[in-house]
Amino acid sequence: MVAKALRAGAAAKRGRPARARQAEATIGFVSLGCPKALVDSERILTQLRAEGYATSASYEGADLVIVNTCGFIDAAKAESLDAIGEALERNGKVIVTGCLGAQAGIVQTAHPNVLAVTGPHDLAAVMEAVHAQLPRPHDPFVDLVPPQGIKLTPRHIAYLKISEGCNHRCTFCIIPSMRGDLVSRPIGEVLAEAETLLRAGTRELLVIAQDTSAYGVDVKYRTGFWRGRPIKTRMLELCRALGELAQSAGAWVRLHYVYPYPSVDAVVPLMSGGGILPYLDVPFQHASPRILRRMKRPANAENVLARIQAWRALCPEITLRSTFIVGFPGETEREFEDLLEFLEAAQLDRVGCFAYSPVDGAAANAYPDAVPDAVKEARRERLMRTQAGISAARLARKRGRVERVLVDAPGVGRSAADAPEIDGVVHFEGGRLGDFVDVRIERSDEHDLYGRRV
Repeated sequence: MVAKALRAGAAAKRGRPARARQAEATIGFVSLGCPKALVDSERILTQLRAEGYATSASYEGADLVIVNTCGFIDAAKAESLDAIGEALERNGKVIVTGCLGAQAGIVQTAHPNVLAVTGPHDLAAVMEAVHAQLPRPHDPFVDLVPPQGIKLTPRHIAYLKISEGCNHRCTFCIIPSMRGDLVSRPIGEVLAEAETLLRAGTRELLVIAQDTSAYGVDVKYRTGFWRGRPIKTRMLELCRALGELAQSAGAWVRLHYVYPYPSVDAVVPLMSGGGILPYLDVPFQHASPRILRRMKRPANAENVLARIQAWRALCPEITLRSTFIVGFPGETEREFEDLLEFLEAAQLDRVGCFAYSPVDGAAANAYPDAVPDAVKEARRERLMRTQAGISAARLARKRGRVERVLVDAPGVGRSAADAPEIDGVVHFEGGRLGDFVDVRIERSDEHDLYGRRV
């Protein structure tokens, strides 16, 4: 149906009894406003048709009605509110989208019975609202694909990518040249995907990006919409919403690739309330201020140590993971010793280490004073020996405690402190894939925990 045809059709049919509902889900559409709003309407109608929904030229023939509003001037606002009122009177089930929906509370105050309200150009939120009222029609050609799509991970875990690209220009990295600058996904789209994954049985969402903590910077933290309410495109709001979803589903959310920005300080308190795991994967890369400057990395070792202390004060149970590069061009023995001293001071729970290797196209390739391969490897081994002692001591503190464990296979699982594939595991007896079990820790080594189910 195009533009205002539904309203005209409804006016012609007033007084007639509503016809029997068709077998397929049918949606009416009212489109108001400028050509940009019309394009939004076309996108919504295209997606509706692609998913098998039919459209109706009358209110009476529709299972629900979508009204795409204008909110530019007072006359346009009045027309939009009148259209919503008419749709409620003639049909009763109305979803509101468009510019008027972005103006907090106007629609809900005038028409509290609407099913959902979203802002402009938010296709994902509109479709989420439609799906909540009218399940997608069966399509034998596409319904062989599960709602969450085809995943290469075990069915109980899933990666949730919140952005693409990166704004940093680290001299050892070529990600921006391959994937471009930071592009944050719309927050409504991210949360809708998270909901779909959790409904499909995911028990652990692993939030990933090149820089998770920069989420929303590229769009100046603009307001998006989720479940009909405004929400800023920002890490804090995203984590808060993901935490709510995870708690209601009895699942975990784990944050990866978080830079040590002050904005992360506001996220850490969420980790004490469940949902968002007390775990941060922070790629520090080095501790020497000079090497960090050569790498073009943010922050310095002193600020990082203070931030680590602050995070642990906010959430004593937090697990901190990081990766480091040794043998970066120009790294002296004294600077490598600084890195070892940083490890002793930081007492990180999990650490990975790489010997520097040139990457085609990276700026660091032009740096003089390359470190010999044998020296790089020797430094990597020394760092990992140092960290092994730290890790073993931190794991030993868990002996006698009961840990909540997500089962990856009978007898093997992970605690809140263990990301899949990169951290240690918890060994015990029994358990089914994807279940949570409680394990009392009896012993530990440098990487893993061992215990008995309780």
